[in-house]
Amino acid sequence: MKTQFWTVSNGLTSMRLLAAPFFYYAIAQQTWGLAAALFWLAVLSDVIDGRVARARQETSAFGGILDHGSDAIFVSLGHFALLKSGTAPDLLPFLILAAFLQYAFDSRILSGQVLRASLIGRWNGVFYFVAPGILVTREALGLSIPPDTWIRAIGWLLLVSTLVSMGDRLIAAVSTTWRQDRGEIPDPNEEI
Repeated sequence: MKTQFWTVSNGLTSMRLLAAPFFYYAIAQQTWGLAAALFWLAVLSDVIDGRVARARQETSAFGGILDHGSDAIFVSLGHFALLKSGTAPDLLPFLILAAFLQYAFDSRILSGQVLRASLIGRWNGVFYFVAPGILVTREALGLSIPPDTWIRAIGWLLLVSTLVSMGDRLIAAVSTTWRQDRGEIPDPNEEI
């Protein structure tokens, strides 16, 4: 099956990728209305791009990596912006990017393989949106709750769960390689 790069679903996903630097800038400049609008448009595009891809039969390995990569860049830039106000742990945005790269390479995306998700990683991917979303929505609406301490706490929980997820994925990869070397399971890269 030939992969189409220019599809409606990939266009929706690309909007999130293009919005990411503007999202960072809006948070850094405390332009809360713009930051909230970009955030909620990103969430909407993330919710519907996969549905559109399946409905239009546009699913592909490229679309999957574009979707997850756009998410990783969008939320990482959001968390980098939160660093300026002290509402994100210093390592979290770097760990988000590292976890995405580990996920992509572990899934062998360069060979066109389907991405392999983990339960912890999947939930982390969802919750990476939470801290920036709470902050920009709170500020855009002029609210005082939830406090920054809650946003920081979410960031620390995500930092820990990201490390656990990365460790889990590393252990699984090493175990699989070890079992392939022992001949217990077939190596997908070998010819049959």
